[in-house]
Amino acid sequence: MFSQLKKFFYFPLSYYFRFFAKVRLVFWKPYIIVVTGSSGKTSLLHLLASQLGDRAKYSYLANSTYGISFDILGLKRKSLEVTEWLDLILKTPLSIFLPSPRQKIYIVEADCDRPGEGKYLASLLKPDITLWMGSGKTHTANFGNQVLNGKAATAEEAVAYEFGYFLEYTKELSIVNGDSKFVKMQLGRSDTPIEKVSITKLDDYKVFKNKTVFKAGDKTYEFLRLLPEEFFYALQISFLLLEKLKIRPDLSFKNFSLPPGRSNIFSGIKDTTIIDCTYNATPDGVASVLNMFARYPSEDKWLVLGDMIELGQEEGIEHEKLAEKIMEVGAKRIILVGPRLSKHTYPKLLKLKIKTEKFPMPKEALSYIKGNLKGGETVLFKGARFLEGIIEYLLADRKNSKLLPRREKVWEARRRKFGL
Repeated sequence: MFSQLKKFFYFPLSYYFRFFAKVRLVFWKPYIIVVTGSSGKTSLLHLLASQLGDRAKYSYLANSTYGISFDILGLKRKSLEVTEWLDLILKTPLSIFLPSPRQKIYIVEADCDRPGEGKYLASLLKPDITLWMGSGKTHTANFGNQVLNGKAATAEEAVAYEFGYFLEYTKELSIVNGDSKFVKMQLGRSDTPIEKVSITKLDDYKVFKNKTVFKAGDKTYEFLRLLPEEFFYALQISFLLLEKLKIRPDLSFKNFSLPPGRSNIFSGIKDTTIIDCTYNATPDGVASVLNMFARYPSEDKWLVLGDMIELGQEEGIEHEKLAEKIMEVGAKRIILVGPRLSKHTYPKLLKLKIKTEKFPMPKEALSYIKGNLKGGETVLFKGARFLEGIIEYLLADRKNSKLLPRREKVWEARRRKFGL
């Protein structure tokens, strides 16, 4: 019942905050750069932040209809609890009287979780430049009606169409993933120039224990952290944008960092290495992380996967496909957490001679992992089902739990319901 009410009032209530956000934009008049796409947009946002520094303002941790309005108004959600809303409603009208940000460039990460959100955000922001990382199966459960109503052939096409609104509203230039067939389908909607990037320009990609190296032509780019091969799209897009802005890139990438849950490395109990990729789990995102882990130099890899959610009718198919990707990793032990993986992925993995276990809840998986670690393993976590709650109990230093995703009170309460 609550979820239905939330869905019904999602856009009507949002226009209250949007009105004041639009007024604030009129006074501020920033040069707006939108970063969008199904996956990889947060990495691109932070890559741009490492290059532009305080020349721009960034919509950190805000990429939705509400989050972006709050960011424009200088408001922030802290606990994510319902009680915050009254405070936000009361503060909103006063926010337009605050001084405008001193930065004249606003770089906004924008998502499209539901039908209508792309047009809503694109018409609010009216970006000068759009950077589109790609389009895949994200939140497709919310787009099933678009297919039933004949508005799109597949949910994936419906998602891409929603992202395509940013092309329609862009004033100067769009830089897009030129390899994505779903992006290509939307390019005709733009009246402004489009530049494309491609993974085919990447000549070599290497993953080391604490760094990633990309080679293109006579250039080598080294990052002191783990990154998937698809990050090369972000790298190319950032270079094209910097060229447009007449800013010389910092090829040391010394200021580049990512938020929690994006391939962060921790020391674990029994001298293990833990790789935390628990922020989200889309089919494309999981595939890219598994490809990265397949190249990771470790003789004893463990893979802990949680369900991929919000896939709608594609749920079974995508979890079955996942088994094929898992086979390529070379993990000595696989732990599946959640009903979707148990139903669709586990039967396929039974054919392998790899030790595979399945658990409905993360608490049970945690007990198994703690009881079977011998020492020295590298354990990668990817997926939903509160896997960050498992990691918390495997850290060599529990103080590092503050560096994991979903630290707000509302998430703590939900983890407790899951027994963590």
